[in-house]
Amino acid sequence: MIKKEVAHIRKQFKLDNDLLNIDDILNVYIMKETNEIYHWERLPFGLVDREKQELYMGNFKKLLTGELDHKLFELKFQENAEDPAQVMLHQGLSTGDPEEWQDLMLLLVDKMMADTKYERDTVITFVRGQYYRPTKARNEEAEESGKDEVFGHPFILCSVNSTEKQRKTLLFDYVEREFKYNVIVDPIIKLSSPEEGFFYPSVTDNYSDVNRILYCTGKSNFPNPHFIEHVLNADRSTTAMEERGIFEEIVKEVAGEQLDGATLAHVYEEIHHVIENHQEEEPPKLDYKDVERVLTVSGVENVTPEKVEQAFQTVVDDTNYELKASSVMPKFSSKSIKIDTKVATISVSPQDLRYVKQVNYQGRRCILIEVDEDAVIEGFTLSTETLL
Repeated sequence: MIKKEVAHIRKQFKLDNDLLNIDDILNVYIMKETNEIYHWERLPFGLVDREKQELYMGNFKKLLTGELDHKLFELKFQENAEDPAQVMLHQGLSTGDPEEWQDLMLLLVDKMMADTKYERDTVITFVRGQYYRPTKARNEEAEESGKDEVFGHPFILCSVNSTEKQRKTLLFDYVEREFKYNVIVDPIIKLSSPEEGFFYPSVTDNYSDVNRILYCTGKSNFPNPHFIEHVLNADRSTTAMEERGIFEEIVKEVAGEQLDGATLAHVYEEIHHVIENHQEEEPPKLDYKDVERVLTVSGVENVTPEKVEQAFQTVVDDTNYELKASSVMPKFSSKSIKIDTKVATISVSPQDLRYVKQVNYQGRRCILIEVDEDAVIEGFTLSTETLL
């Protein structure tokens, strides 16, 4: 699954969209005290109040928002799992009976509650429906719209949302012209910030892939391993943060613990070029040969393919492991790298690392940053000192 495919699916979740049809919605309320189902209800989505429909659409779009390998993870189902979720989901996708679909989703809820203690009352929402993808781009000048021929993709979406208590408030009554103390005991379902969920099936090359599922988490780089392994019965994938850590360990194995800023800048620039020049739909990956080339052209000394291959074996126990290029570096234009010191944390963009050096001045280690203009602190221009 690629970024473009996720974006297309997310885009469909809006009202009055003829490329999306949601058949049924099932809401399950779980009490934190008993960790049991307190109430559930299933309705045809078309019978839900329009205001509620709009809230749900916002929740589903929020669930599917985020970067792949950060908040969204395409997972492969485990083989030979006991009571596999894939079977329940596939049956739920295939059945035309709303009650059968409802019973299958409630079985999934039982799996969610097993060995799990919810800290707050929780609402689990399922919807099933179908979204459509045009077979060609819309041509405004043509007599026929590109929407005339579409592929239909049945899906099941699940969103897990916690609740919060209403705050005590002071209200002004316009009619009575008086201030009133207001207490509402009904909990608020936090539809704007889903905890986790999934979208099934995943999509590969615009085709539904029933052997994979898109898992979504509300916390970037912190997928829920229990949900993935015991509820979805899927294999956990590596997060972007973990992948970056693997890359750093491999580089340390090859080049040592210390690298100067200019060399680091060259490394990130080279990886950026790999990403920019990649022509295929699938995101670019780096094997040990690619990493060897990146380190060599970046000026790291004594780099050999054998040395890098051994580093892969040492760090990940797999010489054929491939790193996602987008995961091993901050986004080149929008994110910065932090330089942590006891005195301060300094943030610079990857390409500006070349201007940062660690120097020894009068027996003290200092960070030296080359700048083209005067440094300004709280509106004051920092005076320039000449060091001998």
